Amino acid sequence: MQVFKNSNLVISIFIAATIAIFSMGSAHSASLEVSDCAKCHDQQPAEIDANGASHKTEIDCQACHASHRPKVENNIPSCNDCHEGADHYAVDNCLGCHNPHQPLNVKLAGELKAVCVSCHSSPAKEMEAAPSKHETFACNFCHADTHGVIPECVECHSPHSETMTQQNCGSCHQAHQPLTLTYSATTASVLCASCHETAYNKLTSSQAKHSQIACVTCHADKHKTVPQCSDCHGQPHAPGMHNKFPNCGDCHNIAHDLNNWPAEAK
Repeated sequence: MQVFKNSNLVISIFIAATIAIFSMGSAHSASLEVSDCAKCHDQQPAEIDANGASHKTEIDCQACHASHRPKVENNIPSCNDCHEGADHYAVDNCLGCHNPHQPLNVKLAGELKAVCVSCHSSPAKEMEAAPSKHETFACNFCHADTHGVIPECVECHSPHSETMTQQNCGSCHQAHQPLTLTYSATTASVLCASCHETAYNKLTSSQAKHSQIACVTCHADKHKTVPQCSDCHGQPHAPGMHNKFPNCGDCHNIAHDLNNWPAEAK
């Protein structure tokens, strides 16, 4: 009988202690600190620590996750709660490219164009101004998988000649306007020869002074520029001669092959 009474006493003390503990909990509700987050969520804090960018330096976990379930139904915020005021922030499905814990490690999935040009408007305008086959592709057809990837032209295009390399492509072509050929005054004539072999061979085998001049000296700045002889030479003969022979080539043949007339013409 005494053992039974002692057991009842122990149970009564346990119940009283339990009630006291719950009473204290209800009087002083528990609060979470940022340091508590990593106790359960180890992956996300590690990602932020490694690649969090401003999500690491400017805010902390509770700045985005203001509370915790079940106290709130959903503690995952919308990106637009903080990011607004630019075209890029109006696109759908932010999480399709961005992991908020590694926001600048952008992954590109699917065929993307509208999303890309919402930030990169200049390439879009360039392609619209000078249509080419490049314009028909999604941006990440070339800039594939990971944001910031710039492919080499030769991954898709064969060089114009065996001597050309990737480093030569940019001498004439811009990726977003590939058919608008522009080149600097220092462009080597051998690069022109990759496409214009006949003209180059005639010029370099000529005995005239033109053979010592770079292609870009005459065909300056823009592809298909064809100067007039008078741009450099003025009118070197008497006026009567120019009146009688208004076309320089009537006497001097072509600029790449000066005075080298066919035998029958001689």
